[in-house]
Amino acid sequence: MKIISDSVTISAEGFNDMKDLTPMVSQKLAASRLKDGLVNIFIPGSTAGLTTIEFEPGLVEDFSRLMEKIAPDNIPYNHDKRWGDGNGFSHVRASLIGPSLTVPFSGGQLNLGTWQQIVFVDFDNGPRTRTILFQFLGE
Repeated sequence: MKIISDSVTISAEGFNDMKDLTPMVSQKLAASRLKDGLVNIFIPGSTAGLTTIEFEPGLVEDFSRLMEKIAPDNIPYNHDKRWGDGNGFSHVRASLIGPSLTVPFSGGQLNLGTWQQIVFVDFDNGPRTRTILFQFLGE
């Protein structure tokens, strides 16, 4: 069994900015030369999340609209009263989605569904640079 750690830094615009990480994860898996195992993807921080979705414009828009209904950006949040940074909604959204995702792989390929992509979502209230961590565990 082998563990390979890696990371990448990306820029994001906030307000539900969604990035397809699937090609990047596939490239890192190929570089690892592992054939069978798991990859754990993790975003440090409390205003972004990782999930899977069919990454197409309609669903990206639907996802953003849903997040606005669940945790609107224009209502009072106690976090904002305490810290004054106006991003209480982004913390709530990120806590619903979660900071990590584990995907199995076999034969050196990610075991994703036909229309399933790995996505990063930045919920914060402005542009940021993010570091995404990867740990490949396998043989």
